Amino acid sequence: MASRGLAHMGLSRRLTAEFIGTFWLVLGGCGSAVLAAGVPDVGIGYAGVALAFGLTVLTGAYAFGHISGAHFNPAVTLGLMTARRFPVGDVIGYWIAQVAGAAVAGAVLYAIASGTEGFDAAAGFASNGYGEHSPQHYSLIAALICETVLTAMFLLVILGTTSEKAPPGFAPLAIGLALTLIHLISIPVTNTSVNPARSTGVAIFQGSWALAQLWAFWVAPLLGAGLAGFFYRWLSKDERQPLPPKM
Repeated sequence: MASRGLAHMGLSRRLTAEFIGTFWLVLGGCGSAVLAAGVPDVGIGYAGVALAFGLTVLTGAYAFGHISGAHFNPAVTLGLMTARRFPVGDVIGYWIAQVAGAAVAGAVLYAIASGTEGFDAAAGFASNGYGEHSPQHYSLIAALICETVLTAMFLLVILGTTSEKAPPGFAPLAIGLALTLIHLISIPVTNTSVNPARSTGVAIFQGSWALAQLWAFWVAPLLGAGLAGFFYRWLSKDERQPLPPKM
């Protein structure tokens, strides 16, 4: 999920990979929450949803990491940029591709979920929330702390496991397991974002309180990721590498 060595890839191909990877993340993770988590007797519950998010990142990273770096998340892109692993000029393009992929995934999931009687996206649609819209009614402050800290830890795992000094080939496994753990911790608090694109892709279709609370799931993950990037630069200053050339 790092972005070193990708300068030879055309920007259009990298953005396409980010679109597809984020689509897969939202369809797999949020799809498991909407379609499978609450099925009576055989539903997968919180643990199953957590595993689904981890599996989408793991498989997506192996599939697209060599093309785009497999960010699939605006917070990851920002964290890599502040760690000087990603060029500033490509950040907005990645964000647009990620949010677009998440929104298309939300549309596909909405179309599937609408095929059963009684479906109502206004009930939640795997959206992130705080207060009365938190799964266990955690406050805004608790939600902001949770999302900021867990996103920061996620970035530290990403930055560490994609270092040139880390064992090669294992980063997607560690990153997928980290995201699973993050969901196991925070689904009760916010329904787990740590990814502004994921939050946006379903909030669009929930259409009311999720959009009103969406700001928190941009601010906290971006803050946590940005701080983690700066911290990792200090922590690993002896192994710092130059930026790849801009496309």
